[in-house]
Amino acid sequence: MLLGRKTPTPIKDGLMTTKSFTDADKALHWVKEIYDSNVEYLRYAFQEFSHGKWDEGRAHAHYPYLEITTKKAPVVDNRLSYGFLSRPGVYRTTLTRPDLYRAYYLEQFSLLLKNHPESELKVGVSDVLIPLHFALGENFHLEGDLSAEQLSRLPEIFDQPDLAIMDDTIPNGTHTVRRTGDHGPLALFIAPRVDLSLQRLKHYTGTTADHFQKFVIFTNYQFYVDEFMRLGQELMSYSDDADIAKERSRYASFVEPGNVITYNANLDGAAQGKAEGKKMPRLPQMPAYHLQRTDGTGITLINIGVGPSNAKTITDHVAVLRSHTWLMLGHCAGLRNSQKLGDYVLAHGYVRDDNVLDHAVPLWVPIPALSEIQIALEKAVSKVTGLDDYEQKKIMRTGTVATVSDRNWELWEQRIPIQRLSQCRAVALDMESATIAANGFRFRVPYGTLLCVSDKPLHGQLKLPGMADKFYRERVDQHLKIGLMAMEKIRALGHGRVHSRKLRSFNEVAFQ
Repeated sequence: MLLGRKTPTPIKDGLMTTKSFTDADKALHWVKEIYDSNVEYLRYAFQEFSHGKWDEGRAHAHYPYLEITTKKAPVVDNRLSYGFLSRPGVYRTTLTRPDLYRAYYLEQFSLLLKNHPESELKVGVSDVLIPLHFALGENFHLEGDLSAEQLSRLPEIFDQPDLAIMDDTIPNGTHTVRRTGDHGPLALFIAPRVDLSLQRLKHYTGTTADHFQKFVIFTNYQFYVDEFMRLGQELMSYSDDADIAKERSRYASFVEPGNVITYNANLDGAAQGKAEGKKMPRLPQMPAYHLQRTDGTGITLINIGVGPSNAKTITDHVAVLRSHTWLMLGHCAGLRNSQKLGDYVLAHGYVRDDNVLDHAVPLWVPIPALSEIQIALEKAVSKVTGLDDYEQKKIMRTGTVATVSDRNWELWEQRIPIQRLSQCRAVALDMESATIAANGFRFRVPYGTLLCVSDKPLHGQLKLPGMADKFYRERVDQHLKIGLMAMEKIRALGHGRVHSRKLRSFNEVAFQ
């Protein structure tokens, strides 16, 4: 659509393009102007190149940046966990996708101006290059229509992703300001790191980032997906009962892999009750499903499969969406003989024997339980099961969950797991929960775990196919209802209360 028109001109760094603001909306508008002009230029250049018409040499484009200079420590509500800078200095971050992050950026900008009223927001063009791959978006397959000769020439014309600047030293707490006068970090992720994860989310889950909701459930069994899909389609279907229709109208649409969207038939509008998109011929590695609310505070469910590697991989990328809560709902081995198949385990601590995050979150770092999440899960269990207080202990244990990387841990020489699990007082064992919790801690995303006992290997009850199928069908519906209800309770708190100070350090970045 850009062919035949004058080459777009990207907004470049300079005195006339660097502006200061005391209004968050105006600052974000200038961020969008810079970003859009640079991306449009790259898209135009690529289209010309793909048609053999580009003869203007290298095509460079740059991300916008946001900078703030603070001269004194803020005086803020000490209950807040983000939105301010604790020390005077100059802080900067690069920004991307203002279309996707509009509400998020507005909140961060507004809080900075509110908590640092003596400061302005400076917006300009950074020296960080936009790789062509990220400018084309998640739905474009760059190599699809290029010849072998064009593919070989691509790096000569366009900038490629630079892994050297996309590390996670800021969230890992290992970032250092190398030179006197350099700016400190303002956000956990710089723009290229965000763009990389947006691309990976589409690859792993089969849905684009704009469909993801702020409350995310991770599960390790397809049975939960089946029930979530059934529930999603039911919520989208029309009801002539006013109360049922009102209840269903809390969610606007349901999205499946392939960006297949079913709109709520109980809501007014041109899309009422309609569906769009085409189902994928085969599911991606970790398919995602989304019960969407218009403000993005709905619920996303991702089937991460089995193992800590998948759990780390997907949470590394979901983290850039700045979720309000991550919950792990899955199955585990019960370690106490007093437990029954179908009992619940609410994790209040983790033994991390998963081995995938030790370099980023050392084993000496405690992963605390977050009271808001724990209370919401406990109340949801009580509501759904009808058991209160002391009676609830009949079907739920609160305790330590051990996460291991070896699915066949039962085949170890038995004195080893028995001794270790006894020493740590674990009540359950799985392969994902501690990984998700540790990455939630690492990325400052509130997390929680509610597992369901599916076998008791230490007590002679191994997970076998026939027993498992019967068990799953009887328990999945209730377990998922508990998770969804807990998310609703957490949402009702407001995300300002959910994002805990437990997850923030004494010298933290300002962005949530």
